[in-house]
Amino acid sequence: MADWPKSIHIHEEGPREGFQFEKGQISTDSKVELIDALSQTGLQEIQVVSFVNPKRVPGMADADQVVEKFTKKPGVKYSGLWLNEQGLQRAIATNKIDVKGRMVLCASEPFLNRNQNSSLEQMVQGVRNMIGVYKQNGIAIEEGGVQAAFGCNFKGEVPVEDVLMIVHRIMSIAAENEIKLRNLVLADTMAWATPRKIRSVVGAVRERYPDLNITLHLHDTRGMGIANAYAGLEMGVHQFDSSVAGLGGCPFAAHKGAAGNVCTEDLVFMCEEMGIDTGVDLDKLIEAANLAEQIVGHPLPGSVKQGGSLQALREKARAGASTATA
Repeated sequence: MADWPKSIHIHEEGPREGFQFEKGQISTDSKVELIDALSQTGLQEIQVVSFVNPKRVPGMADADQVVEKFTKKPGVKYSGLWLNEQGLQRAIATNKIDVKGRMVLCASEPFLNRNQNSSLEQMVQGVRNMIGVYKQNGIAIEEGGVQAAFGCNFKGEVPVEDVLMIVHRIMSIAAENEIKLRNLVLADTMAWATPRKIRSVVGAVRERYPDLNITLHLHDTRGMGIANAYAGLEMGVHQFDSSVAGLGGCPFAAHKGAAGNVCTEDLVFMCEEMGIDTGVDLDKLIEAANLAEQIVGHPLPGSVKQGGSLQALREKARAGASTATA
């Protein structure tokens, strides 16, 4: 039996994921315009920037200016991404970013070696160091994360047992530091997930740690994003990362122009049609998706922004039926 949730929580990552990935220069004002548009859609959480080295990620060179300029709407959380203490301190200094602590490990050591010149044990030590920084700044740590939870371009298949081992490491570190984790992000970092793998991994984690809420971070590189989200919904997952219009990309994709995170408006459309509440105004979200495409100046992969919602068609059909019976 499916364990459908009644509602879902969406963590919108488009402004960070997309503008970090885009090769062309995007103006600060355009970034702010999209963030402000997304703030009016009913989304409850928007990731706006990365606090990273601008030499390595030029698209985030204006992160502090973006945060200063966007209009913060009451009831909406605005998050950021950081990889080290320096980035965390920048986020804290804004007095505008909702800062929460995370503990992230990776299920593929070959990925760490190849892309971060790091080992799993070095990553573990980095997590321990960041815990100290979070505690010094009075920041609660309630979330863990597993990168490459469904497969890896360098390791190949990632067995469920390896994912459970990494989750165990995260939970053990949390217990050592008297931290109560509430949420676990399972990331399809390199788009290896299929619905069958989603059910397998989510099912195993839920069986071992039934009190953990699970968030799925899905990529659509191979067109599996929305199918994998559906499989997650079947398993009772009610938290998803997504990206408006499919903004972003996958740096590990085999082909140029591959889609990035699962598209927000496509996810919202599917859920609403299934009777699962998102709290999002789909028409306003489609307007934001079209704005995103206008800003980047090239087609974006989202489908619903092209086809539109069904509401207008339903109203037209009802009007036609009323005219016919009059």
